[in-house]
Amino acid sequence: EESGRFWSPAPFPNRGKSPYITRHGFGYSIFEHSEDGIDSEMCVYTDIAGPVKFIVLKLRNNSNRLRRISATGYVEWVLGDLRSKTQMHIITEMDTRSGSILATNAYNTEFADRVAFFDVDDLNKSYTADRAEFIGRNGTMANPEAMNKSRLSGRMGATLDPCAALQVVFDLGEEEGHEVIFRLGSGKNLQDTLANIQQFAGGPAAYAALKKVNQFWEQTLNKVQIETPDAAVNMLANGWLTYQTIASRIW
Repeated sequence: EESGRFWSPAPFPNRGKSPYITRHGFGYSIFEHSEDGIDSEMCVYTDIAGPVKFIVLKLRNNSNRLRRISATGYVEWVLGDLRSKTQMHIITEMDTRSGSILATNAYNTEFADRVAFFDVDDLNKSYTADRAEFIGRNGTMANPEAMNKSRLSGRMGATLDPCAALQVVFDLGEEEGHEVIFRLGSGKNLQDTLANIQQFAGGPAAYAALKKVNQFWEQTLNKVQIETPDAAVNMLANGWLTYQTIASRIW
């Protein structure tokens, strides 16, 4: 926050200057990076049963001085098949109890009652649902105008080019770590959505969901195991081919 410099914890949309390490596991992906004295690890996964995606971001200050850091999560709502068709119908609002951004599209004939949400586990946050404000007139995803501002405006409602952006700011002492958890999800109606927000809030719920992901795939992929003289074939067949078939083909 002192310099205004920013980068993304994954190679997209704003690649940092140093290399990234990307690791894909059964049901999750992890992105590791170190930039300007700040180490980051971002783990992305979805709950096995609930309609919730978790983005768990761990940061650590290795710059030998106090740092003020912000972490910003950004999504663009579609709530239909094509964003160009649905964006004029999407209405956003803030759930005052949880601080989540809610989005609905009453003109979606299949899912008119569905309510989507984007949330972060931090009370010290600013937000906007205005994509034009976030990206800016001449901005891009790699260089959005919002990254040059001290906080987001809090704009919500109808007639906006809809998005959801949440920004949290915190101080990191020397060798100190901090965790930020973003969640993207939905419910069949407002009541169901609010229940999902409450059920999956907090670090314990996020880690319980990851544990269930690990357990599910371990139990599922261990059903069939082969052993051949070729270690590479064993590695590929015992888990990865089955995982790819289930996750990418059957589901």
